Amino acid sequence: MMKPIELSVVQEAIDSFQSQHVYLHLETTNGAYASHLNGGTYSAGAYIRNALVQYDHGKILGEGPFRVGLKLPIGWVYAEGVTHYQIDEKSRLLLAGLDESGKLAVSLQISATPFE
Repeated sequence: MMKPIELSVVQEAIDSFQSQHVYLHLETTNGAYASHLNGGTYSAGAYIRNALVQYDHGKILGEGPFRVGLKLPIGWVYAEGVTHYQIDEKSRLLLAGLDESGKLAVSLQISATPFE
């Protein structure tokens, strides 16, 4: 079950995957940020699943919604707007940013094994 972000718990989980090969899922949707242009909706999103990466360090920052950055040897993976987390039965870190109505706006997930 998703819980509101607890900085120390999430940071510890991010640290636990550091310097290992891990699988990432990163997704944005037409959540809270897509309403503009005279009240219409502009369709935008991004999706990547099972990207195999190794990050040197990772951080969760902010006062809520939060930002999560993972420093790769050749760049960054970054998610903004994170509000909730879960560490599931497979020890995967699941992060989500939910808008005021509970709809998903961003998801960043880290796993030692590929996602289904």
